[in-house]
This record gives sequence, structure tokens and C-alpha cells, in this order.
Amino acid sequence: MDTVVHPDARPDLHRPGVGLVLASTWRVATPERQRAAVDAIRQAWESREWPDLGLHAYSVYIGTDGDSLLHYSQWTGERAYEDFLRTQRDDRNAEIDAAVPGVRRVALHRYAPPYRSAVLDERSAGAPPGAVALVEVDFDGPDAGRQKAWVDAVLTAMADDAGKRSAFGGIGAHFHLSTDGRRVLNLAEWESEQAHVEWQAEYAPLSEAWARVHHHPGLVGSRVRRYTPALSMSAGG
Repeated sequence: MDTVVHPDARPDLHRPGVGLVLASTWRVATPERQRAAVDAIRQAWESREWPDLGLHAYSVYIGTDGDSLLHYSQWTGERAYEDFLRTQRDDRNAEIDAAVPGVRRVALHRYAPPYRSAVLDERSAGAPPGAVALVEVDFDGPDAGRQKAWVDAVLTAMADDAGKRSAFGGIGAHFHLSTDGRRVLNLAEWESEQAHVEWQAEYAPLSEAWARVHHHPGLVGSRVRRYTPALSMSAGG
């Protein structure tokens, strides 16, 4: 089955049949090498048949830090990914590494499909995202109930913002719970990087609802990184 590259460069975050989401980070050092790596990924995948129907879609985002790439892939489940890992991943990576030597693959985390999603600004709902703000939080141990409680607290704080703090240019926030119970990933789509920067600038002082998010029991770390959509692929018909 052929590999199809989608022109809008973004995945369907609520694609039916997805049982596992993988989010991984590569570091390549410069903006020029970011673009070269994306081109090498496209070539390595387009030149081969789509690996298996167990992989629904594979997308790549370019970090605004001029260094990182975010990989977001959607699978039917763990078995499909393990089969790909065992039989087909290495030759693709070898081709990419030959084109862009020195790629550092620094992290890979497993998540369930989005637990909850929310529209950030009704005026932007359905707009094509020009940027993604990736929020990752870590807890001090596995606890699925705590993961959900933290997401629920964020959505409560967002609702509390209504009429007080504009999220102009915000499209949607999509909260993923890690399968090990220790992390939450929010993939938040924005019309532009600047829209997210301006929203963050309105952040202080913290409301009581946001203070509860930041001081949630067991929360030990958080990071925000921004990316732009670069590539999205799936199986052909």
C-alpha cells in the first residue's frame, strides 16, 4: 500500500481506531538540518510501501527552537508498533541518518488517544494550525486518576478564563494520558506562534484555578515547546 503525504501537514487527532499514540523527539542542531531531516523522512517513507494498517498516520513538526523535531504517530495498539519496530524501523532510520548524520533521538513516550479536548477560541475553531504548543507534565509516580484530575483542573481553569483572558488564535487543546500513568501531553493547536506567545503574556498573576493546576498534588515538572506542522502521512487507498 502506498504512502500518501497530506498537504495540510497535520494529523486527525480524533481518528477512529487509534489505540496508541507515540510522541518522540529528535534533535538535529540547526534550522537547516531540521528541514533536511524532514525531507529525508519524507523520502524514506515515500520510497517504501506503507508499513502496515496498524499504523494510521505519522506526522512531523519542526521546533521553533531551531533544533528539535516532534514525531506524532497513531497506531491501533502496542503490538502494531512492536511489529514495525522489529521489522521496518531500522532501515528507514538508516536512510535518514545517511542523509542527515548525527540525529539524536532523545525521547519516546506512549500515550492513549486524547482523553479530553477543548476549543480554545470559538472564532478560530476549525482553522488550520500554523503552530502547536506542546505542554508536557510529569508526576512523581503512576496514577491514572491523578492524570485525569490534572486535565480536568486545566479545563476548569480555561473555563474560568472566559471573559477575562483572550485566547485569540487558539484552535484546540488535546490532552493525552501516558500509558505508564506518569505523564500528560497537551497538544494545543494555534493559528500562529505569536498568538500563543501573546496568550502566555497575559498569564500573570495566576488565578486561583490556574494556581491549582500548577500546584497539583504529585506534579514534579512541566515544559512548553512550540512547533510548526511540517509533514503528515498515511496509507493510500
